[in-house]
Amino acid sequence: MSERTPSRLRALGTRWLGIGLATLAAVVTLGLGATGRLTLYISPESVWFACAAAVVTLAGAVWSCTLPLGSEADHGHDHGTEASEDADAPVSRRRSLAAVGAVTGGIVASGVVVAALVLPPASLSVELAMSRVGEQPALFAGSDEITLGVADTSTFGVGDWSSVFATATNTAAYDGASVTLQGFVTPDAVDEGEVNLTRMVITHCVIDAQPATLPVNVDAKEFGTGQWIEVTGTVRTDADGALRIEPTDVVAIDEPGDPYEY
Repeated sequence: MSERTPSRLRALGTRWLGIGLATLAAVVTLGLGATGRLTLYISPESVWFACAAAVVTLAGAVWSCTLPLGSEADHGHDHGTEASEDADAPVSRRRSLAAVGAVTGGIVASGVVVAALVLPPASLSVELAMSRVGEQPALFAGSDEITLGVADTSTFGVGDWSSVFATATNTAAYDGASVTLQGFVTPDAVDEGEVNLTRMVITHCVIDAQPATLPVNVDAKEFGTGQWIEVTGTVRTDADGALRIEPTDVVAIDEPGDPYEY
């Protein structure tokens, strides 16, 4: 093996870890954006930005191909050759640790990107939604309307109603409101045998996703955990002032194309 082979392999590895992985990530992003599935990972408002960034990344990748292989390691200055023998050992150890870290990070990053290419995009699991219930107070989209006491609920989703149920002080303003809501079934964490209508709500991306839940009076044996349902009914106020949904029709449905609320 020639002396230049190790340097060439290092240069190829550096380019793969840099522009190679970035290019694959950009291709995946544009592919998901073109098929409308990028909203499984980020909010619709962020799709244009992610696709624009992917285009810029691809342009940078094309430009980088004009650079000589190995130019990434050229710092433009001479490190010198007069190093003491005492300093050689620590430097060698640091380089070894850096190489191990780079290889490990490269394997992990490559695995993530390849998985994104091979595995089909999927919505967040029901198990994740159940594990995040109760992590923070229910406060989602529409909270500004709730604070102001606006009772126009025509556009309210599961997240909005979850905020209403948790924070509204004038519950009478919502009594009698008609609802048609879609979500998946999860067991109630407090009342055994009861079920909730649940929907994941994201602000920017799936990392900040939180479950919004509403108690629904349906037969837990009829709809299993994770089953998507559409509930049509009316919001009612109990004797103690608590809000509840009085369903008139509950039907099983397929998971919608966009399973999140924003």
